[in-house]
Amino acid sequence: MEISTPLSAKDIAGLKAGDRVYISGTIFTARDAAHKRLVELIKKGEELPIPLKEQVIYYVGPAPARPGKVIGSAGPTTSYRMDPYTPVLLENGLKGMIGKGGRSTEVKEAISKYKGVYFAAVGGAAALIANSIKKAEIVAYPELGPEAIHRLEVKDLPVFVINDIYGNDLYEDGIKSYCK
Repeated sequence: MEISTPLSAKDIAGLKAGDRVYISGTIFTARDAAHKRLVELIKKGEELPIPLKEQVIYYVGPAPARPGKVIGSAGPTTSYRMDPYTPVLLENGLKGMIGKGGRSTEVKEAISKYKGVYFAAVGGAAALIANSIKKAEIVAYPELGPEAIHRLEVKDLPVFVINDIYGNDLYEDGIKSYCK
């Protein structure tokens, strides 16, 4: 299935845990240090450096680009480090997250409540994932180095739906299927 950002309510409603998806459009990068700063700004009622409404955040700290390349390796970061901040971002309009590994109960509940989706990118495929990134620029917190927030233009970024708005969890469902 192919989808484009920003993610609409219709896009989100059509996604089910286990779906293979190719994302095209603009997405943002952010890891835990940037998440903490975003949530602090929200709590203070201050303007964010990036839009959240209908957007996707990829949990990645990309490697520097080699000559002639847009970006270096760009593999997913383990998502649980963003869990303390994710419900607030979902409440404020974030619709999609890309990472690896499972999410907390609180995050899964927020995904259902605020109609978001959690995608996983394949860990270990960082160089291949980078091929889907057509443009990259730092848009906030350059002092964080690779953890700065980047705006990425992507074409057919391959991901899998892990948590959907219906409360499904591909990781849990996979274990149940295997145990039968």
